[in-house]
Amino acid sequence: MMRICFATNNQHKLEEVRQILGDRFELISLKEAGFEGEIPETHETLEENSREKAEYVFNQIGIPIFSDDSGLEVEALDGKPGVHTAHYSGSRDAVSNMTQVLQELGDSKNRKAQFRAVVTYIDKDRSEQFEGIVSGRLTHKIQGEGGFGYDPIFMPENHEKTFAELSDEVKNSISHRKRSVEKLANYLKSIF
Repeated sequence: MMRICFATNNQHKLEEVRQILGDRFELISLKEAGFEGEIPETHETLEENSREKAEYVFNQIGIPIFSDDSGLEVEALDGKPGVHTAHYSGSRDAVSNMTQVLQELGDSKNRKAQFRAVVTYIDKDRSEQFEGIVSGRLTHKIQGEGGFGYDPIFMPENHEKTFAELSDEVKNSISHRKRSVEKLANYLKSIF
């Protein structure tokens, strides 16, 4: 069974991705791969940050790896917060970040937004990127108790509830991460 490192120590992300990849691959965390320390994220696009993280860790541990970078992109805000999604308000506080976005959006009629994830896979022979997008719109106020990040203000297409109001099962079935990792899984199954 091929071992692949996912550049995260987040157990929720690991379990979600393990289910998508299935039992053909042994998915391990950064910690399980023996990697410690900070991973640089110095770029202004999701693609560049995802690649930087994967290359940095691959050069340290030398086994196949993939990393992801994702963000909320709001059409009326010219794609912001984008690569700065996690700390848009200057901190990692979700309520502050959501409040900042809603204030900047104001009463704009254009509420179109999308969550976008970019996964970068690297091994000694190849480097590939895969994108996943879930489109939707932003609400005017925070709604729901579940989820994390911007989930309480994001309403995915074809739903009348925010990600925070939807069950984890529904949210995970349409998530941007799932869509990008499914593309990765199909790619890996085609070459291994």
